[in-house]
Amino acid sequence: MNCPGTGLAPYVSIPLSILDLAPIRRGGSAAETFAESVQLAQTAEASGYSRVWYAEHHNMSSIASSATSVLIGHIANHTKTIRLGSGGVMLPNHSPLVIAEQFGTLETLFPGRIDLGLGRAPGTDQLTFQALRRDPAASDAFPHDVLELQAYLGETSRLEGVNAYPGHGTKVPLYILGSSLFGARLAAQLGLPYSFASHFAPDALVAAVTAYRNEFQPSEYLAEPHVIAGVGVVAAETNSAALQIMEQVRRDRIQLFLGRNRPVPFTEAEIDMLLESSHGDSIMSMLKYTAVGDGAAVAQYLQEFAAMAQADELITVHNSSDSLQRLASVKITAQAMNLAV
Repeated sequence: MNCPGTGLAPYVSIPLSILDLAPIRRGGSAAETFAESVQLAQTAEASGYSRVWYAEHHNMSSIASSATSVLIGHIANHTKTIRLGSGGVMLPNHSPLVIAEQFGTLETLFPGRIDLGLGRAPGTDQLTFQALRRDPAASDAFPHDVLELQAYLGETSRLEGVNAYPGHGTKVPLYILGSSLFGARLAAQLGLPYSFASHFAPDALVAAVTAYRNEFQPSEYLAEPHVIAGVGVVAAETNSAALQIMEQVRRDRIQLFLGRNRPVPFTEAEIDMLLESSHGDSIMSMLKYTAVGDGAAVAQYLQEFAAMAQADELITVHNSSDSLQRLASVKITAQAMNLAV
């Protein structure tokens, strides 16, 4: 995939993190996915990545991270130093008090290692939206809920006599996640770090980051703006091998988005046809920002992408459908970017 070039030549060091989508592979199980997620986090830790995040999704048979805080605790028990968190918790699905208790518990058990990324989307479809007992107006209360949650994790609750135990005083760092100007402006107003979901919703990246940086107001939590930008990565030993893996990634995306809840998977011929359709174009556009190639090619892409996105940190999504290929991508990228261990 092509990134708008910047002509950036010299190596520029930038922290790298990972978003683990906890994929359940066809014919596999959630238990196998959790074992793979442990191995991924251990590899990331050994390779010098800053953090690993997990996203809240519901009613998706191909994703195992629905109970996000539980998964974070499991991974933390099998790692030692790497930061772990949500990328993110969909706050309107929950009460701020419950999330403060969950992440306060995690921070108490694993001090200095827990992040709390917050989004306002449902993370699911409309039917599951109803099953979650979600109020249709919940998204409108997102800014207020963020402040309420922040207070529970701080020293003074916004509701007199109500505190989060554990959670009170833990000051778990909050991150606002988004793919539009709404989240960017809210993060700027609250003086919080901002993570843009350019790994699947690339269109508003530049506008959102520009708005965030221009409107940022320093707070007790953050003196200067901090941008994390999502980017896909398919790194392999050779460019040709990476391109072959990327082709499978494209085909798997068609199965995931257009074949959801379909009793019989699409045939290869059907996938070929769908890739040429308008639906296929829409799905492929989600992969706009993806580094594909050997270590040198991926490193160059990530440097140019970081400069274009005005990012202080990149959160990488290693898209390979094969667990061993995904681990190899993580290692090759870390080596190429000279991550400090």
